[in-house]
Amino acid sequence: MSSDKQTNAKIPKRVIWLALAGAVGGFLFGFDSSVVNGAVDAMKDEFALSEAVTGFAVAVALLGCAAGAYLAGKVADRYGRIPAMKLGAFLFLISAIGTGFCFSVWDLIFWRLVGGLGIGLASVIAPAYISEISPRHVRGRLASLQQLAITTGIFAALLSDALFATSAGGAHQAFWLGIEAWRWMFLAAAVPAVLYGVISYTLPESPRFLVVQGKEDLARKVFDSIAPGEDTDRHLREIREAIEEDQLAGRKGSLRGKVFGLQAVVWIGITLSVLQQFVGINVIFYYSTTLWKAVGFQEKDSLAISVATSVTNILVTLVAIALVDRIGRRPILLAGSVGMAVSLGAMALAFASATGTGSDITLPGAWGPVALVAANVFVISFGASWGPLVWVLLGEIFPARIRARALGLAAAAQWIANFAITLSFPVMAAGSLPLTYAMYALFAAASFFFVMYKVPETNGMSLEQAETLFVPKGSVKV
Repeated sequence: MSSDKQTNAKIPKRVIWLALAGAVGGFLFGFDSSVVNGAVDAMKDEFALSEAVTGFAVAVALLGCAAGAYLAGKVADRYGRIPAMKLGAFLFLISAIGTGFCFSVWDLIFWRLVGGLGIGLASVIAPAYISEISPRHVRGRLASLQQLAITTGIFAALLSDALFATSAGGAHQAFWLGIEAWRWMFLAAAVPAVLYGVISYTLPESPRFLVVQGKEDLARKVFDSIAPGEDTDRHLREIREAIEEDQLAGRKGSLRGKVFGLQAVVWIGITLSVLQQFVGINVIFYYSTTLWKAVGFQEKDSLAISVATSVTNILVTLVAIALVDRIGRRPILLAGSVGMAVSLGAMALAFASATGTGSDITLPGAWGPVALVAANVFVISFGASWGPLVWVLLGEIFPARIRARALGLAAAAQWIANFAITLSFPVMAAGSLPLTYAMYALFAAASFFFVMYKVPETNGMSLEQAETLFVPKGSVKV
């Protein structure tokens, strides 16, 4: 079958359902990581927090994310992808309830950490599971559902924050049952957490995990149900051969290798994850209120602009989903790197012309519109490329026996990078906002060359075929 025909082939409804169900973890990932935005000021007033403690209470979830992502691989490889989903749903649920009813800054921080563990689990399990149940010719589109779910979760969190705050007359005001609106923002996360838990009881285990566990009969049933028109025997044979090759090479599922103690493919995954964060996507709009004010917007409009930005994220992710299996991973990533580098460079130049200091700055002449356009081009460039496609690649490039653990390590690196950027941004921005944006632009440029020289095309390949592209020449073959 030709590539075009495969790309246009009808996706079995059951596969779409399983991918969507798996991606609910991504929705919780986006929701739980963003819901704090609307509650920060109210939390700060409630517990009389300093700026430093407030920042730590917000950022501590990222440390939990790193730990959760690292542990996810161990849990998924030992107990299965579905038990890991159930654990993630439980952590989301108790975090939502605990944070909503927190009585001091210390248990607030504890429950934020628990929520981070859940986010970390979801960030690993969803892409691994979706990749492992998806037919090769649509795997890119289905794996991209992870990022679509994340952006939808972010949108839902920002929208619910706005609705609670508006309905109550402010985030610190009492709302239903006399409970403050900011607490309801966190409690709202219990709804999708319960939904995720219920869904996890309806999903079949990953067929690749079942083969690794020696349960080929069950794996065959799952393959027959999700891809009835494909050669199940060939799928099972490819998985067995990949496992045997790992064993013959002496790896036996170990992440260890000759490149600074890890296999080269693991470093590729880690680098993709770190570059995704080092372009500054999660902090670029921390300065958004000042940016919008500098180009003429009122401060009260900033929340509406944030919601609009999250809608843009969703729309451009849909564009990526439509294109990823048609034109491939590399062209989209390379185009995204160029768009990010140029737009971030434009923002650096714009703010280099700013007058004023701190939050009281103005962009003279045409620099205001330039900064506004550049910021939106950056969001579009990231959302249509590096946002969804890094998750696609992380689900594809690792050998079956180490996939969950390697993906977990790469995701942990991503969260640590996020934490580092989040903490460093206020200090760097206070020192020089133009240099900060210029640094992000350099990382965006670096991402172009990394993809150009280190990331091969995996479009249209089975997972077992895709992983062979990252095996060094001269490695043992079966």
